[in-house]
Amino acid sequence: MKFIHLTDPHLTAEGSLFDIDVVGQLAAAVDHVNADHGDAALCMITGDITHFAEPEAYAEARRQFERLAMPWHLLIGNHDGRGPFGQAFPEVPRLDGMFFQYTLETAAGRFIILDTKVDGSEAGELCETRLRWLRDRLAETPPATDIYLFMHHPPMTCLIPPLDNVLLRNDKDLAMTLKGFRNIRHIFFGHLHRAFHGSWQGLPFSTTRAIAHQAAARFDQPDLWASRELPSYAVVFIEDDGVRIHDISYLEADKVFDAG
Repeated sequence: MKFIHLTDPHLTAEGSLFDIDVVGQLAAAVDHVNADHGDAALCMITGDITHFAEPEAYAEARRQFERLAMPWHLLIGNHDGRGPFGQAFPEVPRLDGMFFQYTLETAAGRFIILDTKVDGSEAGELCETRLRWLRDRLAETPPATDIYLFMHHPPMTCLIPPLDNVLLRNDKDLAMTLKGFRNIRHIFFGHLHRAFHGSWQGLPFSTTRAIAHQAAARFDQPDLWASRELPSYAVVFIEDDGVRIHDISYLEADKVFDAG
């Protein structure tokens, strides 16, 4: 199965953020996905749909997402507002009328979508209600069915100090919840504004660059530095023997040449 992973558009009502045309960059991503990967089964968008949770920004996000040639599914991020997000996307399922947690049954297995937002905080958390729901979903999934987890906040450090201060706060609780479920294949997330891949607790993980600005890879700086590095989205192939991921720097499409 092939799907698209897109993250952190950070749209604003004004259309720009840090003098970056975030609406234009999202529109260009949609155009590129449709042109080159319109055969993808779906698109997963892992949070921070807007930067200020403005209704106008959500309306523009919806206009852009509806242009995608495949079904699209959203996560909520720390910059999103629960009220405006829910009003703009009423079809996104809720747990207890509050948390945007749900499952998707796909040709590759079960996608489990988690809500890591904590109101008033840039860091994330999975409270006991959300963890209990996750335990139930894991327990009810047949061992022969592969599971893929999606969340906004990563549970592992990336070794960039200011980013490591705003991760999932109760990573140990999540690790204990996932322990023993051998059919969990991959964790996808957003939030970092960098391409970042590896393994955590024996589980492979990945994220791709933000559609908006990037976070500079300054491993010795206490303050967060942003970057105007170009955005990307990921094309994910789930094969019988594993997962393959390609980060696509779609604004550099004009740099392709024939090397034959």
